[in-house]
Amino acid sequence: MNPVLRGLAALLALSLSACASLSPAQRDRASAIAAAARSAQIDCQGENACARPSPLYDLGPKAMAESAPERPRHYTVILDRGPDALLARVNLIRSARHTLDLQTYIFEEDDAARLVLDELLAAARRGVRVRLLIDQLAAMRHVDTLAALAGAHVNFEIKLYNPVLHRARITYPQYALAAACCWRRLNQRMHTKLLLADGQVGISGGRNYQDDYYDWDDQYNFRDRDVIVAGPVAQVMGTDFQVFWSDRRSVPVERLADVGQRIIDDGVPTLPPSRFERPQRAQAMREAADDEAQVRERLVDPAIAVGAVRYISDTPDKHREDAEANALASDSLRNLIANARDEVLLQTPYLVLSKSAQQLFRTLHERPDRPRVIVSTNSLASTDAFIAYALSYKYKRRYLREFGFNIYEYKPFPADAPIDIAATGAELPALGLPGLDEPEGRAEPGEISGAGLAESRPRRNDPDRSSVLYRQRYRQPLTQEYAAMRYARRRTNEPVPLKRAGVRIGMHAKSMVIDERIGVIGTHNFDPRGDHYNTESAVVIDDPAFAEALAASIRRDIAPENSWVIARRDKPPIFSGLEYSIAKISEHLPIFDLWPVRYATSYEFVPGPDCPNPLYRNDPGFRACYKPVGDFPEVNLGVKSLTTRMFTAFGAGLAPIL
Repeated sequence: MNPVLRGLAALLALSLSACASLSPAQRDRASAIAAAARSAQIDCQGENACARPSPLYDLGPKAMAESAPERPRHYTVILDRGPDALLARVNLIRSARHTLDLQTYIFEEDDAARLVLDELLAAARRGVRVRLLIDQLAAMRHVDTLAALAGAHVNFEIKLYNPVLHRARITYPQYALAAACCWRRLNQRMHTKLLLADGQVGISGGRNYQDDYYDWDDQYNFRDRDVIVAGPVAQVMGTDFQVFWSDRRSVPVERLADVGQRIIDDGVPTLPPSRFERPQRAQAMREAADDEAQVRERLVDPAIAVGAVRYISDTPDKHREDAEANALASDSLRNLIANARDEVLLQTPYLVLSKSAQQLFRTLHERPDRPRVIVSTNSLASTDAFIAYALSYKYKRRYLREFGFNIYEYKPFPADAPIDIAATGAELPALGLPGLDEPEGRAEPGEISGAGLAESRPRRNDPDRSSVLYRQRYRQPLTQEYAAMRYARRRTNEPVPLKRAGVRIGMHAKSMVIDERIGVIGTHNFDPRGDHYNTESAVVIDDPAFAEALAASIRRDIAPENSWVIARRDKPPIFSGLEYSIAKISEHLPIFDLWPVRYATSYEFVPGPDCPNPLYRNDPGFRACYKPVGDFPEVNLGVKSLTTRMFTAFGAGLAPIL
């Protein structure tokens, strides 16, 4: 056959196979098989589904009892530490009496996710109704796992949100086909994250279900943040979850083509026992979740009592044709920023702003009483998403001059971060190796304190390489969080090579403090995807004590031992005005931004007798107290630096989907 005809035939075959779906009768048959396989055995013979006593869960009924219709009471806990965030989830699941609703973007099959899944199934077997809703593009890696869960227990239900091509899993060629036929729908993802126990206590924020959100990865972990909220707003969270659960885009897994066909052909597979890479760590977490003293010390004692709490969430209506009219989270966050008087403290992992956000900050900066805007974000060395960083690098001049940002970029080996290095399983070699300096600053016990941590991840079982989510040397959260980028070339979005080894830390928290009075913790990256494609959510608390605690957490991240300052580089001795004008013109071009010199670079604080405290970039003494350390500090310059500049030059068109 002619090669062209062979290619067309192959493409036609791929299209037909990718678009093949189960008939209504087949879907019903798969559902019936799954329903018949579900166990109805209840392990509990006691009251309240044998829920474990929990001082954390008790905050919910306590807040409800102390609330009045016009005077609500809530208890809130900021979850900065990954192990605490996992402890809170396991403890709440064990203490639930009636219902558990879990909504997330990513649910992996690694240790942390498997531990949570085991706890959810155990809750179902003791009589709790469990509902698990996951976005399709970042759901579990194996069809057999989903098929097994479809028939696991009468009290356990699992759905996937917005499944493209009517499948639970899609391969690279199928993704290409979906991108060609259904680009907008492919990018419309459920980025909302919520765990809710009995409509009393909820957890929301940036964390998904994957090792690197809980300090359990020995190569790369996220500096992330969640918030526990106990009280009346949990009922609002429950209503919001129900809207998603009932939406036509949320489909039971057994009714999808690949999972349903697997069930029809071979029946419901048995879910094998969990096999943990580090079983001792998982067992220690189980024991901690039953240790009332630990739960009280780590999760209850830090609780902050507040009044009213708002839970802002986009609904699936955002994915209708008139999506702009339904971007509730984006509109609410912009209104908070627009009304700031003194200071906006913003933390986002990916500093790629939508046009509406750019106009908001431009208008804010033009006010005669403009507030200070402080932005905490990733450096190239810390980010998991170098394409997103390349776009932010392109617009540094705009961010500094036109928006007045004070930008702090997170270091890959922060000296004082709320990261539990011991939990990662990495080994600490002797310090003092050539080229390996101990970082400045001193960490608190149990927190990150060494930059020379060896990578020692044991080899995993070979994953299904036909899947688009198989594990590589580094996980690629951006390729899951950002659907348009997740099928790029294999190494496109891996973290860049660094000059020294260690457990790398990347920023993933999405938080904001307005005027030290309003605190926001949510899922929105303050980016175009959050505005136009993803559903997002946020907890908004108007309370000075909560805002002060959240601000202190963010200010710790921008401290000199943890972040570099971005500021204007020294002006050239001659033709500085001409150089600036050419660079500005080049920046505004949608492509061919080839001017080699950027307006800004990274600076390191150098303390001394005349420089006792850090300064803002516009303070008169800034240059005497800070030294420039280059555009990409800590990065082992090579191909990645070149590709970063290439995306700076040619990648502006990607901004709407980043």
